[in-house]
Amino acid sequence: MPPAVSPPSYREKMSTVDTAWLRMDSPSNLMMIVAVLMFERPMDIGRFRQTMTERLLPYQRFRSRVMHEFGASWWQEQEVDLDRHILHSRLKKAQPDNKAALEQLVARLSATPLDPALPLWQMQVVDNCIGADGRIRQAVIIRIHHCIADGIALVGVLLSMFDSAADAPPRALPQNSRLAQLAAENPWLQMMQPVTRTTIKAINLSSLVWSKYLWMLVDPQKFMARFTEVGHATTRLTQDATRLALMADDSRTRLKGKPQGIKHVAWSEPLPLGEIKAIGHALGASVNDVLMACVAGAIGAYLRDKGDAVAPDCALRAMIPVNLRKSGGAQKLGNAFGLVPLVLPVGLEDPLGRLREVRRRMDELKGGYQALVAMALLGVLGATPKQMQNEIQNYFARKATAVMSNVPGPQAPLYLAGSRLDQIMFWVPQSGDIGVGVSILSYNGGVQFGIVTDDQIAPDPHQIIRRFAPEFEKLVMLALMAA
Repeated sequence: MPPAVSPPSYREKMSTVDTAWLRMDSPSNLMMIVAVLMFERPMDIGRFRQTMTERLLPYQRFRSRVMHEFGASWWQEQEVDLDRHILHSRLKKAQPDNKAALEQLVARLSATPLDPALPLWQMQVVDNCIGADGRIRQAVIIRIHHCIADGIALVGVLLSMFDSAADAPPRALPQNSRLAQLAAENPWLQMMQPVTRTTIKAINLSSLVWSKYLWMLVDPQKFMARFTEVGHATTRLTQDATRLALMADDSRTRLKGKPQGIKHVAWSEPLPLGEIKAIGHALGASVNDVLMACVAGAIGAYLRDKGDAVAPDCALRAMIPVNLRKSGGAQKLGNAFGLVPLVLPVGLEDPLGRLREVRRRMDELKGGYQALVAMALLGVLGATPKQMQNEIQNYFARKATAVMSNVPGPQAPLYLAGSRLDQIMFWVPQSGDIGVGVSILSYNGGVQFGIVTDDQIAPDPHQIIRRFAPEFEKLVMLALMAA
C-alpha cells in the first residue's frame, strides 16, 4: 500500500489557542512535544509504516500542513510521504551501553525545527540501543508540534496505535480512543472540580475585552481591577485570577536564566508504582504528593551539591498543564488545557516536612480555576499581536522556573507492530525563558522521571535525575520506621 493518503481536501482555520502555541517557537525553545519509546526488539519497519498509515494518518492534523494567509493560520490537508516523516538510523556499538548517545540524539532533535512545508510531526526509529542492563532495544523518537495537540491528547493518540498482544489482528483506529480514558485518569483533573460548562462560559470573555486589558499584567493592580469590573467571574474565579496576576517571582536559583537553545535530556529507570502507592498510603499522601516531593527533594539536593546557598524558604514554581477536557465522549485534537502554578519547597531538607508541605499546597490548588483562566489567556494570546504575546509570555516565564507534566499511562504491556513496549518517556516544551522541563509518566507498573534542560542553565541533567530514586528511598525508610 502506498504511504500517501487521498488528495488534499480539508481546510480549517486554526483556533486562537493552537495559534498561540504555533507562534511561541523561538530559537531557544521550540514548541515540540518529544517522546521516546523503547521496544524490547526491533519492529518490522514495513508493518510499522502500515500501522502509522492506518492509525495515525486518519487524524487530519497529521496529514495537514500549516498555511498562513490574511493574518491567520490554517490547517491545509496535503498528501503525506512517510519517507519524509519516518526516518531510520542506528547507534554505534558501545560498552557497556550507549544510552548517552541516545540521549544526545534526543537532545539534538529537541532543538531542531520541524519542516514547515510538511505536517508538523516526525518519527525516527533508532536501532541498537544498548541499556545499562546490557539489553539491546529499539527506540522510536517522536516529535510533534504543540499546535497539533497538547500532551494529554497526543499520549492518547499514541496509545491508540498500540495493541494488547504481539499477534493482535489488524484493526482500524477505534472511534473511542485512549484519549477519553486518559482524561478521566489524569491525576490533575481532580484539581479542577467542580468545572461546569457554565463556569467555562463565564470566563470565555471576548478577545476584544481580553486583548484590551491583557497588557495590564505588567501592572497587576490595574489588571485585577479591570478583571473584577468585568463582572462575569465568581468569587473563587476572581480570587484565582488575582493569584495568577499577582504571583511573585519564584526564588532566584541557577535554574533560572536565559536559555540558548542547546538541550540536554536524561531519564531514570522505572520506580515501582505499587511501592509508591503503598508509601503514599502509609504517610497519608497521594501518589502525586509523593512524586512532587521527590522532584522538590532532587532539585534541592542538586542545588546544594553545586555549592549554592539554599534557604529553607527557597521555592521553585513549576507550571503544570491540567487537562480541561470532559471525560467520556468523542475526543478531539487541539489544545484544551490550562496551567496551574505549583510552588515546590526545594529548600526543605526534611523529607516528611517537604511531603507535608507539598500536600498542603496541592490541597490549596484543588477546586480552583487558575487553569481555566490560563487557558483563556492562551486563547487571547493567539488573537493578539505577536509582540503582545511575547510580553505576556515572558511575564509568566519570570514567575516560573520549570514546566512539569505528570501523565498516567496504561498499566498493562502494549505492543506495536508485534514488538512489546518496554519504556516510554516524553517531554513538553518550555516557553519564553524557562529552561527546565520535568516529566513523569507511569506505564506497566513503573514510574519514570525525565528532564530536559538548556545548556546555559543546567548542562548536567543526569545530576538531577539520579537524585529522584534516593529521595524516594528516604520516604520508604521513614515509612518503615513509622510502621
